[in-house]
Amino acid sequence: MGKRADTERRKLTIQRIKSMEPPTGKQARYVYDEDPRCLCIRITPAGAKSFVFAAKLNTIPIRVTIGSVDAWLLDAAREEARRLQVMVDQGIDPRQEKADRIAAAEAKKAAAVAAKLEAERMSAPALDAWSAYIEARRGKWGGLMLRDHERVSAEGGKPITRGRKTTDDGTTQAGALRPLLALPLREIDADRVQAWLAGEAAKRPTHAALAFRLLRGFLNWCAEQPVFADQVQTGACAAKAVREELPKRQAKDDCLQREMLRPWFEQVRAISNPVHSAYLQVALLTGARREEVAGLRWEDVDFQWKALTIGDKLEGERTIPLTPYVAGLLLELKRINDTPPPEWRVLHGKRIKNDLDAWEPSPWVFASPTAESGRLQEPRIAHKRALAAAGLPSDMTIHGLRRSFGTLSEWCQVPTGVVAQIMGHKPSATAEKHYRIRPLDLLRMWHERIENWILTEAGIKPRPAPEIGKPALAVA
Repeated sequence: MGKRADTERRKLTIQRIKSMEPPTGKQARYVYDEDPRCLCIRITPAGAKSFVFAAKLNTIPIRVTIGSVDAWLLDAAREEARRLQVMVDQGIDPRQEKADRIAAAEAKKAAAVAAKLEAERMSAPALDAWSAYIEARRGKWGGLMLRDHERVSAEGGKPITRGRKTTDDGTTQAGALRPLLALPLREIDADRVQAWLAGEAAKRPTHAALAFRLLRGFLNWCAEQPVFADQVQTGACAAKAVREELPKRQAKDDCLQREMLRPWFEQVRAISNPVHSAYLQVALLTGARREEVAGLRWEDVDFQWKALTIGDKLEGERTIPLTPYVAGLLLELKRINDTPPPEWRVLHGKRIKNDLDAWEPSPWVFASPTAESGRLQEPRIAHKRALAAAGLPSDMTIHGLRRSFGTLSEWCQVPTGVVAQIMGHKPSATAEKHYRIRPLDLLRMWHERIENWILTEAGIKPRPAPEIGKPALAVA
């Protein structure tokens, strides 16, 4: 290699390397060592100094950067230069060797990162997959199904804000599935599920049975997902030992009998809160599910054509008749809902002026200004009080009112298909599925017959449908 203006040769020492000045031009400055002659120092205009190997391979000049002078000792750099010179003498391109070495190091690093990520993936709590499962199925589930999944996986530990406290520290319990979901997905096997189910079934069998069914659906979904398929234990819920721990499902029989109607209506109609009172009566007289009634909006109520559009958990929504007594209850609620509050109110003994400009009617039929959602959330408390006052069984649930509607309708000899259509049950026979298309007026004829019979047994005189704008409740 010919000597250029930007190159020079001298015996390299540590002090000389430190004292070397950067070039004044734009070209890097090269200072070659005397032994070995293939080693040089490259100094950039910015002042950076590096050890460089310079030689000829098949008459072609090559340069290979060894490293910064701050990272390499002089003796080590000389040794590396001699090693590279040996390679050149053997016809080996050190640049390719360096590229291969760097590629191997990068591959090793990438493999280490991949192994770490894989270990993290395999050790991640099943809660991560559970969250992905809920998001993937959210659009296919109804509100009740979504709440069930959230409830069984709830973290717990939040203050109990309503009802009687049932824990020592006054906080909510964790969902039944929470302990299992805290484990890695691959560790949820038959043995763990069996032990978990045995413990939960002893404490809260109904909740445990629900949680088990949801867990089984979750694991089946994971088995179909490429990202989770290699982690899931597909037989975790199928083992015989697990099934033996599953609490036996018992059909509930809470239902209002014919002779219970009079005391039930007397106490429910006496509830001071008109929203709670109307809700319970509408739930009984429509046979709708708890949240189907609570989720009614005023836009779902058609007083003109006497129809109610109810959000159905199976079909999305269904339309049922708006019977006269129920219409009277809802018209009274609408009158209350559309009436602005007084200009002044008393709070803690002080008169406070209401902001009437900001007031607007609630969109919810069963509105609750204190609830975060704006609608009725917990009707059980008022119902329990009414049951106690009427001397009726305290285990009567809100869903028991739906069961009561289906049972009491048999006294009126209503076709079972009509009752099922009003209640939102799926057709159970081929004729019902394909050969029974009932218009709303036909449903109304039977539905009003059921309502009139229930009211008569309750000692309430049925009235014709109220005129719009003139709410009138049926009275005894």
